Amino acid sequence: MQEQIIQFFKSASDYIWGWPLLILLVGTGIYLTILLRGIQFRALLPSLRLALIERKEKESAEGDISHFQALMTALAATVGTGNIAGVATAITLGGPGALFWMWITGLFGMATKYSEAVLAVKYREIDEFGTMSGGPMYYISKGLRWQWLGKGLGYAFAVFAAVSAFGIGNMVQSNSVADAVQANLGVSTWITGFILAGATALVIIGGIKSIGRVTSLLVPFMIVLYVLGALVVIITRIDIVPDIFVLVLQRAFTPTAASGGFAGAIVMQAVRWGVARGVFSNESGLGSSPIAAAAAQTRNPVRQAMVSMTQTFIDTIVVCTFTGFAILCTGVWTGGETGAPLTSAAFSAGLPGEWGGIIVALGLIFFAYSTLLGWSYYGEKSLEFILGEKSVRPYRVVFCIFVLLGAVIKLELVWSIADVFNGLMAFPNLIGLLFLSKIILKETNKHYYLKE
Repeated sequence: MQEQIIQFFKSASDYIWGWPLLILLVGTGIYLTILLRGIQFRALLPSLRLALIERKEKESAEGDISHFQALMTALAATVGTGNIAGVATAITLGGPGALFWMWITGLFGMATKYSEAVLAVKYREIDEFGTMSGGPMYYISKGLRWQWLGKGLGYAFAVFAAVSAFGIGNMVQSNSVADAVQANLGVSTWITGFILAGATALVIIGGIKSIGRVTSLLVPFMIVLYVLGALVVIITRIDIVPDIFVLVLQRAFTPTAASGGFAGAIVMQAVRWGVARGVFSNESGLGSSPIAAAAAQTRNPVRQAMVSMTQTFIDTIVVCTFTGFAILCTGVWTGGETGAPLTSAAFSAGLPGEWGGIIVALGLIFFAYSTLLGWSYYGEKSLEFILGEKSVRPYRVVFCIFVLLGAVIKLELVWSIADVFNGLMAFPNLIGLLFLSKIILKETNKHYYLKE
């Protein structure tokens, strides 16, 4: 019976994450890029400065956390296994050209991420705890002209996000950490599960302010550590980097022949897996990160939107690129490995001793733990939208229990269900973005930061 259920959700996942959704995700990004006249390119440098340097509003503003903390919370939820295992899987199934299509997804996804944050701040509201609540469930239900449609889509998104929080944002992540710790340190999954559940509880019990403080310290450290490791691998083979760059561009438009353990890939495979893993990594269009953006201290929706779109740039254009080039430069992509073991093989080939495996293992642990923190908040706000503020405290307890369970049980069924609900989040969110695109443009013209 369980095998039949797993197969059902796997088939559903393949259907949901098929070409229609991928085209809708990228197509929405292209449309918003044209509508906003390429704001992700025109405003990239000011946005990075605003995100990383100008961390506070010059005057007091409503909100729970700073621009920087909101960005780090969103990055905590997105920089994860997709950056380590997802890139490797894309190259394994689609060849080097898949990396190019990940870039395309990231570049257009920045416009989507910008638009989500504009609406998240504009339509946010204060709950009975005095904290901000916002995200797709709020801007869809409040912004659409047809209230019956907006309410329905808003509640649908909240349900999908709440379920995803226990799957892709919880049990899948704790299981990844437990497996990595057991494989590298020999520690029982039960012990890891208890420690992880306790560490999660200590942070999320304090709500978004506590999560923001922790992620603003943890996320920069883990990204810098991982990127530096990849950079060393690449520098040791710096002479072939131009050739690798050319290879990526060529294989984005021409088939990749079979070589070693690599079975070969046609162009359509490069496109499909590059786009799919790019979206999985940066979550642009899925609607998760605007929940964190809504908590930012700001009077100007565009300021936070500019900060938010740098999340996709950092996640896909920076971190995924370093992973991809480390894999391609070392040549391990033709060896038959896939997922995290392939990335680990690349780091091991480029770094002395056991440092490569250690960095990848630490990356998995930090990335997965930070994802737990970010998604705990997404699930909390989604459930609050459905059941009200009274559900928040019980939710936090249950979330931590599921962290422990995820570390010790087999997750094939959970993975399948998580993929389905994670993909389902995108449909109501993208419909909302398209219907509210004129409001996004109006707010941009009204508040565009570069004109201030």
